[in-house]
Amino acid sequence: MIALVTGAFLPSAQAQLGDASRGQRSFQACAPCHSLEPDRNMTGPSLADLWNRKAGMLPSFSRYSQALKSSGITWDDATLNEWLRDPQHLIPGNTMPFSGVKDAGRRGDLLAFLKDATQPGHAPPSIAQRGNQMGGMMMGMMGGGAVPNLKKLESDQRVTAITHCRDTYRVITADGKTRDFWERNLRFKTDVSDDGPQKGAPAIVAAGMMGDRADVIFAAPEEISGAISPQC
Repeated sequence: MIALVTGAFLPSAQAQLGDASRGQRSFQACAPCHSLEPDRNMTGPSLADLWNRKAGMLPSFSRYSQALKSSGITWDDATLNEWLRDPQHLIPGNTMPFSGVKDAGRRGDLLAFLKDATQPGHAPPSIAQRGNQMGGMMMGMMGGGAVPNLKKLESDQRVTAITHCRDTYRVITADGKTRDFWERNLRFKTDVSDDGPQKGAPAIVAAGMMGDRADVIFAAPEEISGAISPQC
């Protein structure tokens, strides 16, 4: 694998760094899955201190594919240029759901921004903020990406009881309201990060564009089964 990967970097494949301000705008498409804050992992790993890091080797991120971990790649201008161009071509079998940026100019802009923003203390604060906002929108639309901080919840977000009857879940929140969900439209998740809910205080987060889907997010896996009561 290492020999194959090394052979991919011909002189013509070297990155041409572009305009960082344009790259910052392009990064908004990446922000729902990747943070620039150290060890703040989302769907994908944090990009902080990315240059000269071994692929698949950020200790705080545990969801790397085996293909990435065994690639032998070190991230630099050339390898990141090839990764952004076509991740599957560079590392076959990786699990990143991203088809690549085919336009060389746009890749150069994005690389120029990332090369500066991933250095310690260089991440623009607005990127983290907009990334969280965009991630929240993606969560609302698709049930993925980042979620808001769930440590402090409004009464309509804090789940107090969940019942199941035939094909229906009923979720009761602290404001006294009950919402009914077809069992395939309600998903149970965990978030053990600093943004996750308090122990024993699961949160309900909207998901889906039609308003008929939601995620209930718990502080730990063992809380899930105990929170659901069979009741018709």
